[in-house]
Amino acid sequence: MQKLKFSIEINAPKEKVWDSMLEDKTYRIWTEAFSSGSHYVGAWDKGSKILFLGPNEKGIMGGMVSRIKENRKHEYISIEHLGIVHDGVEDTTSDAVKPWAGSLENYTFKNLNGKTELLVDIDINDEYKDMFNDMWPKALQKLKELSEK
Repeated sequence: MQKLKFSIEINAPKEKVWDSMLEDKTYRIWTEAFSSGSHYVGAWDKGSKILFLGPNEKGIMGGMVSRIKENRKHEYISIEHLGIVHDGVEDTTSDAVKPWAGSLENYTFKNLNGKTELLVDIDINDEYKDMFNDMWPKALQKLKELSEK
C-alpha cells in the first residue's frame, strides 16, 4: 500500500468547496470522473457508516463500505474504507478486502486569502495507482468548476 497525494487551488472559500464536495447533488457530479452514477448513502458525521456506490458495466450496484473516521467541518475529513459492496451485499471480512481494509482517504481544506487549497491523500494498492493518478485530477478539476460557480 502506498499513499497518493493530490492538491488543487480553488477560487472559492473553503466552506463553499466543502459543501460542493459533500452535498449529494454536487457529489454526484464531481465523482463522475470515477464512475458514472457514483453516489453515497449515509452521513458524513464522525463515526458514521457511509457507502460509496455506483453501477458497474452490467448495471450491478457496487462500491465501498466506509466509516467517517474524522470530521472537522470546513477543515478536514477522513474516510476509513472497511470493505466492498457487491449487488447489495456488504463484505468486510473476506480475504479480498483484508489487504486494504483500514485504508484512509483524507481531505484537508486550507484557507488561502479567500481561496482554498484542497489537499487529498489516499492509501492505495499498487494495482490501482495508474487508474487513480488519471481519475483524481479530473475529479478535482470538476470539483473546482462546481465550487467556483
